[in-house]
Amino acid sequence: MMISAEEKEKRREEMLAAAFHLFSERSIESVQMADIAKETGYTRRSLNRYFSEKDNLVVAVSAWAMESFTRENRRSSPEKTGTAAETYAFFLDSFLRLYREHSDILRFNQHFNIYLKARGIDAEELQPYSGRIDAIRERFHAVYLRGQQDGTLRTDIPEEKIFSATLHLMLAAVTRYAVGLAYETGVDPEEELMTLRNMLYREYTSATPAGIKI
Repeated sequence: MMISAEEKEKRREEMLAAAFHLFSERSIESVQMADIAKETGYTRRSLNRYFSEKDNLVVAVSAWAMESFTRENRRSSPEKTGTAAETYAFFLDSFLRLYREHSDILRFNQHFNIYLKARGIDAEELQPYSGRIDAIRERFHAVYLRGQQDGTLRTDIPEEKIFSATLHLMLAAVTRYAVGLAYETGVDPEEELMTLRNMLYREYTSATPAGIKI
């Protein structure tokens, strides 16, 4: 029986959501395709029609999770009307929002990085995921160009250096707390994350415009 394009997309979304749930709660290595099929209620054969192998599914889940958060997060972005510094502040706060509201994405990301290293997935297979990173980099490029115009972002520092340091430092920090890696008891993750956020803001912006709290 033929199914509509809408039904195909609905099934694909259900499979991605089920795989994401299992991958983020457990580890990617421990989850089998049969586990995902069982979680969705579809047969293993149906799952394989959409995702021929596990690596293909894992990369698709990574892109799906990132796109889902980005689409939701951008609704409140000031990137069209704000200064470069205001948009950079929003970029920093997006990592805090991930930690506070979407720790499952951070847990998945940790498992995903481990899986990538173990499997050695090549660049072509990773394109759905790397394409999402490239989209974020392109939006940051627009912020950097605005900083050259309004002077609120430090454009004496290379664009890639600011982007890379911000992405890696913030992502590493929020992931650490999301997966429960704290070196000492009694640590306040919110306080430490805000300290890092504010340090990066002070390092890479040229001014503190009205309305930005640091």
